[in-house]
Amino acid sequence: MALSRRTLLGLAAGVPLSAALAACGSSGPGGDGGATYWYLSGQPQEGARAGAVDTFNKAHPKGRIKDTTFQNDAYKTKIKTAIGAGQAPTIIWGWGGGTLRTYVEAGQVEDLTSWFGEHSDVRKGLFPYSFGAATVDGRIYAMPCEVVQPIILYYNRRVFDQVGVKPPQSWGDVMALVPRFNAKGIAPFSLGGQSRWTSMMWLEFLFDRIGGPEVFQAIMEGEKNAWSHPDAIAALTKLQELVKADGFVKGFSSITADSNADQALLYRGKAAMMLHGAWSYGIQQADGGDFVPSGGLGYMNFPPVDGGKGDPGNTVGNPAQYLSISSKAGAEEKRTAKEFFASGVLQEDETKRWIDNGSVPIRLGTEKLLAASKNADFLQFTYDLASEAEVFGQSWDQALRPAAAETLLSNIAKLFQLSVSPQQFASALNAATAK
Repeated sequence: MALSRRTLLGLAAGVPLSAALAACGSSGPGGDGGATYWYLSGQPQEGARAGAVDTFNKAHPKGRIKDTTFQNDAYKTKIKTAIGAGQAPTIIWGWGGGTLRTYVEAGQVEDLTSWFGEHSDVRKGLFPYSFGAATVDGRIYAMPCEVVQPIILYYNRRVFDQVGVKPPQSWGDVMALVPRFNAKGIAPFSLGGQSRWTSMMWLEFLFDRIGGPEVFQAIMEGEKNAWSHPDAIAALTKLQELVKADGFVKGFSSITADSNADQALLYRGKAAMMLHGAWSYGIQQADGGDFVPSGGLGYMNFPPVDGGKGDPGNTVGNPAQYLSISSKAGAEEKRTAKEFFASGVLQEDETKRWIDNGSVPIRLGTEKLLAASKNADFLQFTYDLASEAEVFGQSWDQALRPAAAETLLSNIAKLFQLSVSPQQFASALNAATAK
């Protein structure tokens, strides 16, 4: 990858943000009809994103896209700062939902409703439900892109065979497995707890499995004391019971997801299980040697909780990823961005790259490509999980507004560290989300 063209700001920890922004420009590469585009780094996903840009640039030499990559956690801070300063890239990569709503309310992104009306073929070519998190008050402000990413419970088959146990079919099974693995010196669950959003996934599933999607829906609607619902307290309590039982790898609070250290614990057999996104499969495949090809990686949906109200077929995660256009960009930059949406996003080469990475693109009509892939079993599992779920809940830190999401993440860290009780957690979040 040519660093002279593709900048990796996520690795430049010592560079002040103002200098970094000045280096890559505010909204365009300099009067050539091109556009700027920021997105996440990290393989194998970065390769698919970069490949789409390269293919587009070859076909559009007079309206090129200059791309810049960031690590996940760094990106969330830098894009918010850049947008607030009026220095956003032309194309804004994101997860839709609550963050997109704040951009819309601040007048920072283009209304794409009429554009999609004129390009109905683009809209009809994507999973219909992917437009939910792209829509604010009935108007479309983002282009759904890339892949569907439900959260999946992964497990190391070799470790399970070694200990002589089976994958958990209920929460009771989860708790029963914890001492079995600990007795063998194997962490029951890997967790990149320093990143916080990895810990959040546990609560998303426990809330759903115990209380059903209505519990978080009440939170989203700003109902008073919604976090104090008995099912919410039960979910928070069960999570802390797992922590107290040494369910997670020692030192999880200092492990980051960006480093993929949590992934390595699983494929190296240091941890038996890991709750993570569908993207994890590609990382395990790329970094785990023969782990995936030899059938060492197992995967399943999150198990039900005994007595819970939630449908065990429900899932959570990212229905898609999303591209918005900065309202501050120039006319030519916006034109380039829209041309990229029409002819550069999820075209044949990019779609094939995602499938080769073990991901399910949100483009319709890919069934034959999925079936022909070396990753066909996992791709079919992911496709079925996402398409058959009665409810596909969006990741909480994206569904909520940014300020509430930050309060959520900081309190999740405290919850996992056992420094706040379930009731204290609920009180802090009630104050942050109630209307």
